[in-house]
Amino acid sequence: MNFTTKVLEQVKKIPKGKVTTYGLIAKTLGTSARAVGQALKQNTELITIPCHRVIACNNLGGYVKGIEEKKRLLKKEGVDVNNLKAHVYLLHETH
Repeated sequence: MNFTTKVLEQVKKIPKGKVTTYGLIAKTLGTSARAVGQALKQNTELITIPCHRVIACNNLGGYVKGIEEKKRLLKKEGVDVNNLKAHVYLLHETH
């Protein structure tokens, strides 16, 4: 399994209404948050692999369809975008 696939597999685990950070995914895979962000840019299956649920440690981070779309999707799932830490989902280390 290549690195991008490993990242996307981690993102699939994030439940609706929850978020996790680039850094937490990086920790599970033994890599950097920047590498995780680069891998997420490769996601072509935005509906089945919900990368809008991945945030930066102190803000929403980026999203291929723009930050306003990311906010809209998160709000639709019940995430309070003004209190993201209340919705953080912790992944389990895999390396």
